[in-house]
Amino acid sequence: MKEALRKITSIAMALIVLFSTMSFSVDMHYCGDHLVDFSLYDKVDTCMMKAEMTKTSGSCEVMEMEMDCCTDVKVVVEGQDDLKISFDQLTFDQQVFVASFVYSYISRFEGFNKDVVPFKDYAPPPLIRDVQILDQTFLI
Repeated sequence: MKEALRKITSIAMALIVLFSTMSFSVDMHYCGDHLVDFSLYDKVDTCMMKAEMTKTSGSCEVMEMEMDCCTDVKVVVEGQDDLKISFDQLTFDQQVFVASFVYSYISRFEGFNKDVVPFKDYAPPPLIRDVQILDQTFLI
């Protein structure tokens, strides 16, 4: 269970980094209130009014009036670009803190000798009287 939770967490963090750095744009073309074309990564195709207007020269006034209702909408979502922070941009106090933290964190995992007994030089206190037996208080 613990291993599965760790894998799920690592995949979720990788997806968070991926989606926070990803950029994309959405292009939409509306004629009036109707969506004519939609594109994620490419330019949208505008409606055929511009092509017809260039071919025929007879009804330009009508075409220009109809062209005013068409709009292009572009939505751009920018991702992060500054994920890597270099060590030389930190102040001296921050560098001292990071260095001392890393040193103390690494020293936690250094192994101790199994033969070392830290209390071997200390004798137990002298037993003048046994208080538990005198008061008859026993841990059960």
